[in-house]
Amino acid sequence: MGSITIEQYQQELKTELNHLLQWWSTYTVDEQQGGFYAQVDYLNQAQPAAKGLVLNARILYTFSSAYLLSNKESDLKLADRAYRYLLDFFNDELNGGFFWSLNPDGTLLDGKKQVYGQAFAVYALSEYYKATRNEEALELAKATYQLLEKYSYDEVFTGYIEAHDQAWGLIADLRLSEKDQNEKKSMNTHLHVIEAYANLYSVWPNGALKNAIIQLLNNFREHIVDSKRFHLHLFFAENWEVKSSLVSFGHDIEAAWLLFEAAEIINDQTQMVHFKQLALKMADAAAIGLAENGGLLYEYDGTTNRWIKEYHWWPQAEAMVGFFNAWQLSAKQQYLQQSLNSWAFVKKYLKDKTNGEWFWGVDENLNPMDEVKAGFWKCPYHNGRACIELIKRISRIKLC
Repeated sequence: MGSITIEQYQQELKTELNHLLQWWSTYTVDEQQGGFYAQVDYLNQAQPAAKGLVLNARILYTFSSAYLLSNKESDLKLADRAYRYLLDFFNDELNGGFFWSLNPDGTLLDGKKQVYGQAFAVYALSEYYKATRNEEALELAKATYQLLEKYSYDEVFTGYIEAHDQAWGLIADLRLSEKDQNEKKSMNTHLHVIEAYANLYSVWPNGALKNAIIQLLNNFREHIVDSKRFHLHLFFAENWEVKSSLVSFGHDIEAAWLLFEAAEIINDQTQMVHFKQLALKMADAAAIGLAENGGLLYEYDGTTNRWIKEYHWWPQAEAMVGFFNAWQLSAKQQYLQQSLNSWAFVKKYLKDKTNGEWFWGVDENLNPMDEVKAGFWKCPYHNGRACIELIKRISRIKLC
């Protein structure tokens, strides 16, 4: 499978990042109705659909991050476009925070305050501030963090309630998507809240924010990471009672590196020691989902012994970073090889060599899934970030 040097790895990722950014610049800019197309199919055809906060925020994050890496004006131009659209259309000036979705013409479709979406706004605005020093963006990120602390934080059991109505009141349907369970708390939301808070802290080292990150790290250690198997529990009642049995291998390996990164960003030595150990245990747990072809399987349900034998795009991207991180923390060659194998799998099966970008995934027989290339959930964030993160990590290694 993957048998290239890390220098070759870095060069291939630089090329891939350029291809990905070019695809998004070429096929997703909506010149008619503003912002970006909500959906582009696997043949690169734009389709009418709801414009989602997550897609817009992830485009803002990715092009801001790319600009920080390479200083290309074309990347800054796309980041500026995403920022303006976020401010002009998604921003709820009356209640604070950001709307969940819009109609294609930018009018409001769903004004609920899904905490997962607010987290991505904070994450993206913080990155955009790094790229531009735009104080307005930083103030928006800080204000959104404060809204989450005011309305979403659970003062009794800690952690964050999944969703609220437009005015931050109670809401009956808390689900992030139709495939999710209607529970008060989820791993996925907490993972992206800590990711967002850590990025905000990197530009605004506030004491209360640091305490919130420490509390989130403790939530992962005490409730979310299974203390015996080191997989992530996915859904919880308000009091952290586990309400799920699925294993999500992509989230296992993504959390492995993101949690250690959060501990690093706040420079908490105790948390860094703990999450270094945990990162390796979680990487080993995620590796149970690795197939012989190098791909990372989607899910496993322990109660029914059922494997979801699909290979979606984002777990492969997170495996590239997560196993590389495990190699950096342990110096064990097997982890580096797993990262290289994940990239080899992407190149062989997921890269669309005809129409660009990556397929949504491949099925059990390794045939491409005819799903969208860009959409409510298919964004440049996982694969774009994997390229950027690994390019930076390899550069730091080469400097040593």
